[in-house]
Amino acid sequence: MKTIVIGSDHAGFKLKEKLKEVLNKNSYKVVDVGTNSEESVDYPDYAVKVGEKVVESDNKQKGDFGILVCGSGIGMSIAANKVPGVRAALCRDELDAEMSRKHNNANIVCLGERVSSDDKAVKIVKKFLATDFEGNNKDGERHKRRADKFQEIENKYSKC
Repeated sequence: MKTIVIGSDHAGFKLKEKLKEVLNKNSYKVVDVGTNSEESVDYPDYAVKVGEKVVESDNKQKGDFGILVCGSGIGMSIAANKVPGVRAALCRDELDAEMSRKHNNANIVCLGERVSSDDKAVKIVKKFLATDFEGNNKDGERHKRRADKFQEIENKYSKC
């Protein structure tokens, strides 16, 4: 059973709650790090909470994934990607979700409640969670090489 860590700010709260329902019905273990209402909060706080939990479990054979929701998904993706080891992708459709997993080995999907319907967001999340990274396949060496460069870049600039 995959564990999905989910978080939102006030602008993504309703969609986060909807996604939790869907994930629970589909036998995922869901860890909700907040927020717990539509009262205004700072999205970077929740992006970091999700990012840290995903990275903590990233070394397991079957890694966990994260979901972040704000108004547009942009702020969450920027903030989450500041956490070392996070590969957060803003996904506006199923193709974004699929490619972020297949080619980029994304471990967090970011969504915008103001720019996506509930149904579309559910489809994006399902596609993201159902798609494997191709870098682990025989023919996916180029994707692994490219994704490994994310870590090289992170290592280089984290020493500054």
